[in-house]
Amino acid sequence: MLHGLKIAGLSLENNVFLAPMAGYTNAPFRAMCEELGAGLTFTEMVSAKGLHYQNEETRLLLYHGERHPIAAQLFGSDPDIMREACESEALRDFDLIDINMGCPMPKIVRNGEGSALLENPALAEKVIAACVGSGKRISVKFRIGVDENHRISADFAKLCEGAGACMITVHGRTRDKIYTGPVDYDEIAAAKRAVGIPVIANGGVWNERDMKKLLDRTGADGVMVARAALYRPQIFAALTGREEPPIKPLFLRQLEETLRIYGERFATVYMRKMAAFYMKGTRRANEAKRRFFAAQSTDEIRALAEELMEEIEN
Repeated sequence: MLHGLKIAGLSLENNVFLAPMAGYTNAPFRAMCEELGAGLTFTEMVSAKGLHYQNEETRLLLYHGERHPIAAQLFGSDPDIMREACESEALRDFDLIDINMGCPMPKIVRNGEGSALLENPALAEKVIAACVGSGKRISVKFRIGVDENHRISADFAKLCEGAGACMITVHGRTRDKIYTGPVDYDEIAAAKRAVGIPVIANGGVWNERDMKKLLDRTGADGVMVARAALYRPQIFAALTGREEPPIKPLFLRQLEETLRIYGERFATVYMRKMAAFYMKGTRRANEAKRRFFAAQSTDEIRALAEELMEEIEN
């Protein structure tokens, strides 16, 4: 179930990955998940057009320090701009570039990006081939279709492999389901059978039992963990057979790193959200959420963490 994985010559310690999540998978969070056991982590999805127009906020999403292996997720629908982004200085140090063809958010889909490309396979193929032409390792993350009547996993997997992708990640839900509903194991399995490149299964992994079921039912080469990591980053320790550390020291170190890299205002807003995630399900969750969201500085957040997180063992 747990094993090392090679992707086009890139050797990974294990096959348990952290999914790219907009607004959350910044550098300190990724580093924490890696230290807890994640075999590969991905940046938040980055706009190729944002890089083209040299948007500073877009570039900041790609901050990574010196850690390797590192993967970036890129979105866009213009083949030339996508290749330009892959060849850019901003993405030079990344070991893998993943193309987002699964995002269901309306503002992305309306622009013909993300999961909109599932409905335009000819353009999707051009985008992948253009990115592969940059010489970088290219993977693709996509959904099983746009709705129940249009499931395309096997065909789209073949398209990705044919265009030169070295790995695919299949989110086992259709676009209209967003992030809810059961995962379709059969569709992920169909994608796995259709190609010879590594296939990563995404969706519904909250514990070791979920991971085993997903791998057993799909035959996938690995799993990608998304929302569960926001509530309990120690899931990577659990899934890789490591000891699970308590959340408080993890949170405090994440706070300091976020402050150092992104500054006071960003760290205050972001770490309030993370504190609410980590405290969810505890006896004082409602109180904690109210008090953390009222905090106006990282000093206040630090003090609240010392007080409220003491009771959380793992």
